[in-house]
Amino acid sequence: MLTVEKIGGTSMTAFADVLDNIIFHGREGAKLYNRIFVVSAYANVTNWLLENKKTGDPGVYHHITQNQEFRAALQDVAAKLKELNKQYEPLGLDLAVADSFIQQRIDQAQTYLDSLVNVLASGYVNSTNILQAAREILASIGEAHSAFNSVNILQSRGLNATLVDLSGFDDAQALTIDERIRQSFADIEFAKTICIATGYTKGTEGIMREFDRGYSEVTFSKIAVAVRPQEAIIHKEYHLSSADPNLVGVDQCHPIGFTNYDVADQLADVGMEAIHPKASKPLEINAIDLRIKNTFEPEHPGTLITRDYVSPTKRIEVITGTEKVVLIDIHDPLMVGAAGFDLHLMQVFYDLGVSYIFKATSANSITMLIWEKDLKPQLLAALEAKYENVTVEKAALVCLIGSNIDEPGLLARAASALADAGINIRSAGFALRKVNIQFIVGREDYQTAIIALNQALG
Repeated sequence: MLTVEKIGGTSMTAFADVLDNIIFHGREGAKLYNRIFVVSAYANVTNWLLENKKTGDPGVYHHITQNQEFRAALQDVAAKLKELNKQYEPLGLDLAVADSFIQQRIDQAQTYLDSLVNVLASGYVNSTNILQAAREILASIGEAHSAFNSVNILQSRGLNATLVDLSGFDDAQALTIDERIRQSFADIEFAKTICIATGYTKGTEGIMREFDRGYSEVTFSKIAVAVRPQEAIIHKEYHLSSADPNLVGVDQCHPIGFTNYDVADQLADVGMEAIHPKASKPLEINAIDLRIKNTFEPEHPGTLITRDYVSPTKRIEVITGTEKVVLIDIHDPLMVGAAGFDLHLMQVFYDLGVSYIFKATSANSITMLIWEKDLKPQLLAALEAKYENVTVEKAALVCLIGSNIDEPGLLARAASALADAGINIRSAGFALRKVNIQFIVGREDYQTAIIALNQALG
């Protein structure tokens, strides 16, 4: 049974657990093979190279964007990666070989980046494209590092492990991402080896240009489509659960078990990604089942996501949401009965690349919920220039999500649970298919709302 499996950065950092709980767990001999592992960089490595994904703290990339000297910062990352290598020497990593590899890769990247910086300084080219190329080069280093180390450790333990370095550092082939993946795996006998592939793939279209920090899941998805495994698996440091255990308590939630790709999309829309939505689409279209497993609970089967699953009983599968959103209310007396009013409003959002999560309308107003990070001054300026009254409020979104939740009285029970907790519903809505019922509440009520709904309906 061929599987394609992705291992996230937090799990990769705990590589001893990866060995025990994923690679060797319940397997020996030939059963160790027929698997392709797509690995992320170790935790924080991509943050050092680019920027901190959560805080925005700058990495090496920032020095390049600001026309600053970047070489010392890049070599500092090299030193950190060698320090990381020491953690894996007890697992079988050949420290001298691993240090030599990453230093060579860093030096090679520095040469490429020097050339880009020189071209950038000339003023003859579009700086956006040059900076994007620099971002791609830097991003690829982390996955090459963790993949090389993984293969070295497995080989030291007597396994036939194959490094599939998709970063393309050693070639000048003008291949698309899909072409590089197909070419790289074309001649491999999967039954005789464990493949370790980099989560970054070099391609003419630029994987980060399209997917930014979600690129490793895109590589994982594209590999799965290319080789057609019996199952695709993502190993995370947590279960895909019915609610956030940090909010409701570990004993008040449970792994989902089974769901479908539509539900996975609903989760991604509110920031609870089982998989990047652009990575899930190819899997869904090609009817490749996806399993989400907890690295640290290897006996648990996890959550199986399929194209056609519908819960045999009416139930809520996940209660989730986000408090990182804002409400924008557009009020204008000229709106009532005006054809195309919504179209012109959407054009403003489209021009600035802002997507909304939720929308509600009345005769004279349109209320939209967007991520707070997308609330840029130019968006407000554009809206205030066109409409009579624009109001912005911090808010939170809570959702009831599932493949079969169209149950009479569910909306009333949910509203009653929130009311009993003293929470005022600012707005609410759901699409006809009823896979996601959404409530907008005050940001200060977010945690209380999740707990109340979970107690009443979970």
